[in-house]
Amino acid sequence: MINQARGLTHTVKALGWVSLLTDFASKMVYPLTPIFLTSVLGAPIWTVGIIEGIAESAASILKLYSGWLSDWAGQRKPFALAGYGLGTLSKLGLALSGTWVHVLGARLLDRIGKGLRAAPRDVLIVENCTASQRGQAFGFHHSLETVGEVLGPLVGFVFLQQYANNYRGVFAIAFVPALLGVLVLQTQVREHHSQTRKPRPQFTLRGLSPAYRQYLLAIALFALGNSSDAFLLLRAQSLGFTGSQLLLLYAAFNLVAVGLGRIAGQLSDRVGRRPLLVSGYLIFALIYLGFARATTPIAIWILFMSYGLYDTLTRGVQKAFVADLVHPDRRGAETGTFYMLVGLAALPASVLAGWLYATVSVAAPFYVSCVTAVVAALLLIRMHLLEPESRG
Repeated sequence: MINQARGLTHTVKALGWVSLLTDFASKMVYPLTPIFLTSVLGAPIWTVGIIEGIAESAASILKLYSGWLSDWAGQRKPFALAGYGLGTLSKLGLALSGTWVHVLGARLLDRIGKGLRAAPRDVLIVENCTASQRGQAFGFHHSLETVGEVLGPLVGFVFLQQYANNYRGVFAIAFVPALLGVLVLQTQVREHHSQTRKPRPQFTLRGLSPAYRQYLLAIALFALGNSSDAFLLLRAQSLGFTGSQLLLLYAAFNLVAVGLGRIAGQLSDRVGRRPLLVSGYLIFALIYLGFARATTPIAIWILFMSYGLYDTLTRGVQKAFVADLVHPDRRGAETGTFYMLVGLAALPASVLAGWLYATVSVAAPFYVSCVTAVVAALLLIRMHLLEPESRG
């Protein structure tokens, strides 16, 4: 990871540490939320899909407008600070939840925070590296994220070994690293302000480059089948995994991503983003097919660790591809369009998955995801054979 950081600016490195601390907190909490809902609060399984879908989609408007607002204001950092701050408060909200509606409120707070920070943070990264470093920069950012995603579940696991089923205690502890992330952002991230004012954005594909429109079509289709990871955790729970084991499982998944993030980011700078994304989508399809047919705990372990490979090939790379395709004068707004499309797809994706899981079979939502991932990969393959040169 030290080698990966060479040549990157202090701001890019600091943003990586912010994400490490934030994901440390988030992934200490996230794997426990489905079992907390169903086993502690007694909520039905369909509420998992409702909560995840509403939370993601309610934030989708902000994922468009926060990017534009950061363009309009000529500042990215205030929006990132507000977003990370709300995510921090959501951890305390979860700890105090008494019903599934309270959990919905806490998740909304967290996702609204993500909606505020996502596009401005990504633009901060782009504006603090050269075009030839984008894959490296997002790969470094993704690697530090995944370090947090490994450490968080491991700390939660150790806590639950001492205080069995004390999920509220884990949620409260997660507040601390999240707050540290906000402090690092406030003290270590600098930006150059611009006074250029931008027109108010509209949710439209008009004005986007043809290649970016094709890319967004593939992304949107994939997102419609990519329901919340909470259903992967429910699938593991259905095969006997306890809360502490779910944390260990999630740590193993992210451990794979830590080891491969550097390679994926730098490789995408050399061979292009699209080959890695296509490979990632096809791997995702095979993994979800495996979840549909899994019958033993060992199969779940293998599938979760393989899921880390998919995550590595797509998460940072697809953001770098967005940076390649958007117009430099509308970078915040057009990046926000990407996030908004993914967010809008989250509600139907998770609601459909919850309905299929509860009324058809536990395997049904995973078959649907497998098919949509294959079709999305085919759409990416059919994009213009020559990817456009970076716009700077």
